[in-house]
This record gives sequence, C-alpha cells and structure tokens, in this order.
Amino acid sequence: SVVLVDDVVAALGALARGVLGRLRRTGELRVVAMTGSVGKTTTKDLLAQVLSASGPTVWPEKSFNNEIGLPLTVLRTDTRTRFLVLEMGASGLGHIAYLTDIAAPDVAAVLVVGSAHLGEFGGVEAIQQAKSEIVTGLVPGGTAVLNVDDPRVRAMAPLSPGPVVFFGESERAAVRATDVRLDPEGRASFRLVVGDLPGAPDRTGEPAGPVEADVHLRLVGEHHVTNALAAAACCLSLGLTVGEVAERLGEATALSPHRMQVVERPDGVTVIDDSYNANPDSVRAALKALAVRARAGRRSIAVLGEMLELGDEHVEAHDAVGRLAVRLDIHRLVVVGEGARAMHMGALQEGSWGEESRLLPDVEAAYAWLQEEMRPGDVVLVKSSHGSGLWRLGDLLTGADDGMPAEAPR
Repeated sequence: SVVLVDDVVAALGALARGVLGRLRRTGELRVVAMTGSVGKTTTKDLLAQVLSASGPTVWPEKSFNNEIGLPLTVLRTDTRTRFLVLEMGASGLGHIAYLTDIAAPDVAAVLVVGSAHLGEFGGVEAIQQAKSEIVTGLVPGGTAVLNVDDPRVRAMAPLSPGPVVFFGESERAAVRATDVRLDPEGRASFRLVVGDLPGAPDRTGEPAGPVEADVHLRLVGEHHVTNALAAAACCLSLGLTVGEVAERLGEATALSPHRMQVVERPDGVTVIDDSYNANPDSVRAALKALAVRARAGRRSIAVLGEMLELGDEHVEAHDAVGRLAVRLDIHRLVVVGEGARAMHMGALQEGSWGEESRLLPDVEAAYAWLQEEMRPGDVVLVKSSHGSGLWRLGDLLTGADDGMPAEAPR
C-alpha cells in the first residue's frame, strides 16, 4: 500500500512520535539522549553496550542523529524495548527542539559545547543555545546530565525541568573521575566516584554516600573518560549500580567505524583511524593519544586533513594544531589538502621543521607517500572532518570495504 503525504519528513516524524507515545503508555520504555560538539557517537555506543545488558535496547545505526535518522531509530522499537538510546545533532537553532518533540528524553546528556560547526551557527553562544534544547525538551521531571567541567554546559542547569546530575573531573561532579591514567597503548583508566544522584532510583545493595569502582576502558584516548562519565551518569540515573556500570564500561568496544579505531596491520604498522570527524578539541586529544601510543621507540605519523565549519577561526585553529604536533614530538606530520595548509605552516614556524612536515594535495598522494615511508612499528593517526574525505584513507590503510557514514556528522 501507499500513503500519500504533503511532507515526507514531517510525516516520518509524526509516525515516530505516535509509535513512541503508544509504547510509553503500555510498557517500561525509557528514552536517553545525548548531544554535544564532540563525543556523541562514542557516548551513544557506550550507553548502548552498558544498557543492553539490563534489557532490550535500541540505538542508532552509524550517525542517525537528524530529522530522518532519529525517527527511523525510534521506529525500530517495539513492546519488548526497555531502553531507547538517541543521538541528537544540530546544524542550527531549533533542530534539537524538533527532535525532542518527536522523542522527549527521560534522561538527556550534554557533553561539550565546543567549536564544531562555528561556521553554520555563527558563534559558540549560538551552539550553546542549540545544544540546550535537549534540556528544555526533557519530559516533565526528566533528568539533565551535564558536564560540570564545561562552563557553557554547566550553565544549562537552570533550564532542566527536573533533577540535574553533573559529571566530570571536578569535585563538584556527582559522577566524577579521579586518578586518570593512560596505559602504554593509550587506553584510559580511572577511579569512578559516585555521590548522591538527584532523582535517581535507589541502587539496590549499594551503601549510602560515595561509591567507588575502577574503570579500565578499551577505547584509545584520554578524552574518552568524559564520554564514559556521561554514559555512567545516564545509566546510574536510570537505576543501574556503580558496579554494573564500571564492569560494562570496561567491556565496551568501539562500535562505530573511524572513531579511534585501532588496527594492527600484518606489516607491523598500527593505524589509529579517527577520520570520521574533527574539530580542534578532538584533534588535540587524538594527537596526545598518538604521542602516548608511540612511546618506547616507535615512530608517530599524524595524517591530518581540514577541520571544516570553523568560520573566522579556521586559520588560527589549523595553525595551532600544527604547532601542537611539534610540541608533542610527533615524528611526521602529513597535512592533506590546501584547506589545511595552515597546519603545515604552523608546524614549520613552531619547530623549523624540514622533512618532518609535508603538505600533500589529496588522499591518493597521502596514500602513496605512506606506502613509501611506513615501516614496521610505526603508529599512524588519520583524522579530519568527514567532508575532507580522509575516511577514504582510513579505509585504504585498514583494508575496510566501506567506512562511509550513512549521514554526515552534525
């Protein structure tokens, strides 16, 4: 049969809204959603793995985080579904509000208000306003899970219609990380410290007051501690115990391609493929992870492409990344594309480098250079914005057949 509608996208949203409303009235379905300039998809993947051990869980494929992908995810739920995990992206004001009108979260997390999409929004303040729509879109009495270490996220607390749970490394956080450290492979461990959580169900069998547990992540990069804390705070707000959350976080892996995906090649080269997306914050974190992983005599090679949508900060941000590569003593910097030229220039000016930094025109040239230059023991990082196309280089280096996301990240 065929149903004719005036607006396919609006009809899809209305259908998802109706299905979700019916399921909420007849079952125990809880909706948890997250947004932020970085870390959404990794946090979504962590949440999915922690929650699925407690009941049937639906979460987005790839980066289904917009007005089409989110309704499609909602429509995969049924009467057995206990948890629905949603990722909400935005490239303008009102986008997340539209998504929360379809699926108002019971628990909503805001990770970071960073510099991604500056060109589209026009400023960080507009990004903050757009991301805050997930808080105002909570169900009545819903819980806002906010990054206390980001002042723009912390400032969203008064907008919440219900309890607020702060996470982060600050002592002000109800869910926080202490003793953060990296192992020789660049994987983070930390002590998870959980205090009183406003509005959370009683965690059966756990003592009153702070509860602690060790977490050993399998994900590469210290920046994943923030994502893990956000996932932990959401799960604890839904009634899981600290022990359950810590154990399951330690078992979680990278579900989505091109996100700090580590591949050990038969020739002895290690590839860290983080080519799905990039902004100044995530590139800095990836470079630091590369530097840690390449200790003990291994060469580090950073292959970086353009960071898009930075507006007036474009040149300055790329220049700073090139300079950081020098300060972290990265052995080789390969800058791909004219749009990222400022990275190459920044590296040259910071360290008076010669052959250590190269500017190459495209993915094909970068792949050819790597084929000539890579040797056993090298650690190679690949990172850029999705639109810069370095995910194709990630596929070539790792042997993946098709790593292209179904949607561009937002």
